[in-house]
Amino acid sequence: MKPIRILIADDHTILQAGLAAMLNAQPDMQVVGTARDGHECVRRAVLLAPDIVLLDVNMPNCNGLEALAELRRQTPAGKVLVLTMHDDVEYLRHVMTQGASGFVLKQAAGEELLAAIRAVYQGGVYLHPAHARQLMQPTLPPPEHAAAPGGHPPLGAGRLATLSEREAQIFRLVALGYRNSDIAEELSLSVKTVETYKSRLMQKLGFTSRIELVRYALESGLLDNPTST
Repeated sequence: MKPIRILIADDHTILQAGLAAMLNAQPDMQVVGTARDGHECVRRAVLLAPDIVLLDVNMPNCNGLEALAELRRQTPAGKVLVLTMHDDVEYLRHVMTQGASGFVLKQAAGEELLAAIRAVYQGGVYLHPAHARQLMQPTLPPPEHAAAPGGHPPLGAGRLATLSEREAQIFRLVALGYRNSDIAEELSLSVKTVETYKSRLMQKLGFTSRIELVRYALESGLLDNPTST
């Protein structure tokens, strides 16, 4: 099987070496290069065309956020997984809306990082449920957006209004990073039924990937209110 080709961009030599050793020990992963600042990261990404760039944010010369914007411009087919010390809701929101495919805290790196890399490589978005829940800051909706019967806040007008209540529930759980099996357990459905609902709502909303769905949810503030299922 072709390995997942990874570029590590981090200015901490010891961490960089540790990550490379861990990833190269995986049978399905290969570190094809490293970089110590944003400029070098972009140059090497263009040259090596990795499947995934593992990107630290606090780097000299050109920081990770600047590098992220340049990577999305110069290597649009590549995927970027952000590895950082920041555990802040607005920071997470900004990183995801700027085009990252996932977000992993450095202190959580390990099995979670490996899972994130594999999920992103397969076309998904990686948001740990604990991080995703930070996006759901409790706020009181204005009267015109009061909760619908059953305790579920309405998703809003336009395309979202075309979703059924069940599709709306699954929309939110997908946006929060839940896997199909997790959603099935949460809603007492079969995995096949969840897949059917998910496919239907993606078609209704005109999305072709989970990344589009998550970014839309973040940019639209649809995860700002807590929801119960």
